[in-house]
Amino acid sequence: MELRSPGLPMEGVPALTGDNDEYESLPEGASPVIHMLAGAVAGVLEHTVMYPVDSVKTRMQSLQPNPNAKYKGVGEALKRMIRTEGLLTPLRGINVTVLGAGPAHALYFACYEKMKTSIGSMINHAGNSHVANGVAGSLATLLHDAVMNPAEVVKQRMQMYNSPYRNMLDCIRTVGRTEGVGAFYRSYTTQLTMNIPFQAIHFITYEFTQESLNPQRQYHPGTHIVSGAIAGAVAAAATTPLDVCKTLLNTQENMALSSVNVSGQLSGMVNAFRTVYQLGGVAGYFKGMQARIIYQMPSTAIAWSVYEFFKYFLTKRNM
Repeated sequence: MELRSPGLPMEGVPALTGDNDEYESLPEGASPVIHMLAGAVAGVLEHTVMYPVDSVKTRMQSLQPNPNAKYKGVGEALKRMIRTEGLLTPLRGINVTVLGAGPAHALYFACYEKMKTSIGSMINHAGNSHVANGVAGSLATLLHDAVMNPAEVVKQRMQMYNSPYRNMLDCIRTVGRTEGVGAFYRSYTTQLTMNIPFQAIHFITYEFTQESLNPQRQYHPGTHIVSGAIAGAVAAAATTPLDVCKTLLNTQENMALSSVNVSGQLSGMVNAFRTVYQLGGVAGYFKGMQARIIYQMPSTAIAWSVYEFFKYFLTKRNM
């Protein structure tokens, strides 16, 4: 993508200069509390608005799906899930996602903003640094995933076809009793292996696109939405193989594991990669990629636009 100077707006996107009265510049020096509040709201909305598509993605990543859970596409999957399993089926597990997303994203955005500024000042005193953005995003992911990983395990087990769990608490109790507390962090290293490159790509792409669309870095909802959607799509496509492995570790798909003579619980990223290849070959690493991109594009667009809005609104209110 070609970087343009502030005087040369991209085609179809208005230049955002100091003379633009429609939007004011984003406030500098927002406090960590503001970043946390804005991040919490953004995280909850990001995960809940597109949750039904996330449910479809989890099912489409199944390596040995039940014949009744083989889908041709996202739309067809949603229709069948609602028609055959009930209207609320695509929302199973959304409650645990809400409980995890708020604190996870509060820590995530607060850490990102702090580290981006600190690392950027050491690397590039003149302005924005893509290296600082990538490193800050990676460090923020460590905190985010520590909070979110148990919620992901419960969520994905409830999303699977014929899930044996009645509700969130039943799933937590059953998994803890039968597999131990460690089961909630079995995919943590794989999730970090996926999310660190995902977030690095995500933040670099977002900041890079913002430089092109919004060089003055003013508050402009349209550019935040577009930049977030592009960043989500690029990062999602690049990390789909890791997401497939994470899903296998979280769900411990019985039919798939028994078909390759895996007894007990599958653990470890290397074992997950090997098992996915045994079951689906190279194509197995890209199962559910369409659903993942469809989910991530609006999700990251929502997250960034809501985050930037609340950061702007809360800071202006305090001022």
